[in-house]
Amino acid sequence: QVQLVESGGGLGQAGGSLRLSCAASGRTFSSYAMGWFRQGPGKEREFVAAISWSGGSIYYADSVKGRFTISRDNAKNTVYLQMNSLKPEDTAVYYCAAARTTGPLVRSEGVYWGQGTQVTVSS
Repeated sequence: QVQLVESGGGLGQAGGSLRLSCAASGRTFSSYAMGWFRQGPGKEREFVAAISWSGGSIYYADSVKGRFTISRDNAKNTVYLQMNSLKPEDTAVYYCAAARTTGPLVRSEGVYWGQGTQVTVSS
């Protein structure tokens, strides 16, 4: 069982930056793949980024590639999402997610979810 708590959302400006954090409980955090999803207004939840337990494998959605960076600190049980060059279309509730490996995580299979944090980007 993994419990996830996101923080760092808020209001950003187009072209600006925000950093999301996700603190996980449980001693097995370092064995889980971690990721971020988002759900914009009137849209389905979509994959944003994922990182393997070691940090050796990282995946991004095409829409955020080159602008967002996912990272993790296993000593702090925390995963981060650095969001640069923000666009209004990045406005969404961002969810932290955990799964045993990156494959199921990207497919939203057997995933633990955080409660979400709102990110709003103004133009």
